[in-house]
Amino acid sequence: MKGTQAARSDFTQVVTTPGKDGQVARQKTSSGSFEFQRPGRFRFVYKKPFEQTIVADGQTLWFYDVDLNQVTQRPQAQALGTTPVALLASAADLQALRADFTLESAPAQDGLQWVQAVPKAKDGQLQNVRVGFRGEQLAVLEILDSFGQRSSIRFDNLQPHPQLPASTFQFKPPVGADVLKQ
Repeated sequence: MKGTQAARSDFTQVVTTPGKDGQVARQKTSSGSFEFQRPGRFRFVYKKPFEQTIVADGQTLWFYDVDLNQVTQRPQAQALGTTPVALLASAADLQALRADFTLESAPAQDGLQWVQAVPKAKDGQLQNVRVGFRGEQLAVLEILDSFGQRSSIRFDNLQPHPQLPASTFQFKPPVGADVLKQ
């Protein structure tokens, strides 16, 4: 990750919510594409089951829900903090990561090498993040939040070092969309 300043990939995300009161755990699967460029720029485009776009341009985080025709705009530094995406967007700066996370190697599993990141702030919604690598390439991001919900994001067709035009990380709200500033 340290040597990868930009990448493009397809992804599949499975979110597992624990069952309550004897109920079975629920799973929700979504998929789309992901691109990032350091420092601090990324784009997630969810295609299934619902179309959503999340863009970070280095200053602002944009979230666009196509079905609602609604855009949420937030200062990026405030929105990301110690989120899993912050790990990817800042991974080249290990000193900065170590300021927010305790990083440690985890045992190899499923043919992947793992690193675990535990936020130093104990009051957040994130318990830990595991990052799985196949060789030197990002393969999986596993997230456990403070409510016991697990998210697993698998990256496929990863292309390191693509030429990404600046427009990749620019977002302009669609005409007629409601824009909420937070």
